[in-house]
Amino acid sequence: MANPKTGTLLETGASMVQNFAPVKQICAHLNAFHVYASDPTRCVESNHYCTHLTEDIRQCLIYDAHTPNAKLIGVEYMISPRLFETLPSSERQNWHSHVYEVKSGMLVMPAPSVTPKSVWNAAEKAEMKDIILVYGKTYHFWQVDRGDTVPMGPPELMGAFNSDASVKKAHPSGLKGLLAERDARFNINHGEKAEQREDIAVPTLHPDADALMRNETKNTA
Repeated sequence: MANPKTGTLLETGASMVQNFAPVKQICAHLNAFHVYASDPTRCVESNHYCTHLTEDIRQCLIYDAHTPNAKLIGVEYMISPRLFETLPSSERQNWHSHVYEVKSGMLVMPAPSVTPKSVWNAAEKAEMKDIILVYGKTYHFWQVDRGDTVPMGPPELMGAFNSDASVKKAHPSGLKGLLAERDARFNINHGEKAEQREDIAVPTLHPDADALMRNETKNTA
């Protein structure tokens, strides 16, 4: 068994003597839902903690909650359209867009309680203008939605909802039903978010994006 004193030292003192530079670069908390590419009737709430790795790449740790004991369930990489264009077609099919998430109000940045709502809404909208342009590739390792007590099996490729119809496949009550508990927990209204984002321009998406949500299989390079 581990020495209790050693465990306490690591939990309380490691941050004073070790370098946690990679995780200290996390600059945004995003909340949305991911849908299983292998089973579009299943989805899971996903809290993203994201770092800007370069101008073209973000990397996000994904947790099932925003609490201290949250489970690390996956990762997402987000890349610019410029970088997406350089990928082989067979690879691009694994990546999803964020247009529906942004425009529907599904994708949010939970606000800190100390920040005025108007100030936070402006910051969130600026972030959404950036995210609506990028493409994401996501893998989940831990299928918490089916009650797994540990990560089991191979990683699952995940997608993002891209229409009201795709939401209803996973949640028959639709977008409002899916987001009801989440919205209440974070004290937000996704409908109001959607209204605030009406003037965010919708980019022209690459035709290879979101292929996994259309059940497409491509073998071209």
